[in-house]
Amino acid sequence: MPEDIERATIRTIAWRLLPLVFLLYLLSLVDRVNLGFAALTMNKDLGLTPYTYSLGVAAFFIGYIPCEVPSNLILERIGARRWIGRIAITWGIAASAMALVEGERSFLLVRFLLGVAEAGLFPGMLLYLTYWFPRAYRARVNAALVLAIPASGALGAPVATSLLELNGIFGLAGWKWLFLLEGIPTVLFGFVVLRLLTDRPANATWLAPRNRAWLEATMARERASVEALHTQLSVWRGLVDPRVLLLCFTYFAFGTISYSMGYFLPLIVKGWGVSNFAVGWIVAVPSLVGIFAMITGSYFADRVEDKRPMLSALLIVCAIGWIGMGLYATSAWALLAVTLVEIGIGIARPMFWTVPPLFLSGAAMAGAIALISVFANFGGIIGPVVIGWIKTTTNSFSGGLYYVACCAFVSAIAIVLLRTVPRAARVPRMDR
Repeated sequence: MPEDIERATIRTIAWRLLPLVFLLYLLSLVDRVNLGFAALTMNKDLGLTPYTYSLGVAAFFIGYIPCEVPSNLILERIGARRWIGRIAITWGIAASAMALVEGERSFLLVRFLLGVAEAGLFPGMLLYLTYWFPRAYRARVNAALVLAIPASGALGAPVATSLLELNGIFGLAGWKWLFLLEGIPTVLFGFVVLRLLTDRPANATWLAPRNRAWLEATMARERASVEALHTQLSVWRGLVDPRVLLLCFTYFAFGTISYSMGYFLPLIVKGWGVSNFAVGWIVAVPSLVGIFAMITGSYFADRVEDKRPMLSALLIVCAIGWIGMGLYATSAWALLAVTLVEIGIGIARPMFWTVPPLFLSGAAMAGAIALISVFANFGGIIGPVVIGWIKTTTNSFSGGLYYVACCAFVSAIAIVLLRTVPRAARVPRMDR
């Protein structure tokens, strides 16, 4: 009977909440990285060099980063429904406003405002899922969220390049149509979130009483076990905990990998001499492989107790993929290397986010998740800027791609140094 209640409860919650958070994150990624496809024609229209374009990429994160930790703390205090709904509406407006840019200054300004508007969405949803799903389901649930990353490539890439074909209709450039038509749905979906998202299990009137009681008891028991083993940390102590700082360092590589891929892969593929329309479909292929890898990998990840060796191996796979991209950047052979990166990062990302709840809870976890996510955004600044600067000075993408490979390799070493369980709490080995 308890197992039946557990299965029924998790199934009901998953069908109610996961489509909402998945679609929300998918829209955010589409609105964030459609810049890479708009750049196929926008850069020429606005007179942007690869380096200036990379500064626009960075401007988003300059607005995003300072607001991320405060955003998660506000969510913890006032609830996910109102705060995430507000984020969606304001970022949708800012995303559509990209159609109004006319030069370098307005380009940088609107990108900055988009970052401020969207700040806190991803860590907020990660935190939100920890309110609803027990530890045994975390890798699969996180996969349902971050599945939006490869999905945004598989779906967003061909849609974006198709919208570029609207060039000239009503006197608007194709890239302006791209920003307009991909920003408006986000605003509308923000109101859906305000209507349908439920803050906490205690507010879930759509759950049967016995299912709600089981869920609340289970989550309370898991929080108590974490706090008994690690003690409940304050927000500040959670932010400066050495384990959190090591996770920040590691997640820097995740951001470097993802954003460098999202913002520059379309330009790399365009260099092979294919049409703008074909770029979207080519970029979609490795993303589809990444989706399959994430789904299957997360299922097995929940059955692995110590995830550090596997995470390290996956980051090494990513490093090898980026080296391959650097070696073959000017030919279609690079697509195989891109696929390797998508497999590695696709399995690693949901697995990574199962680690913080192993030693954090409450407000400390809210702040720590946001801080870790901030470092991905630092990667989103530095990685594209390095690639853009090297491409401008050397007329080649390869040096920047090797830089991303180095970040992945160093993080692979760092993750094996992490200890989530105090030495004193480990079960001693019995002599045979």
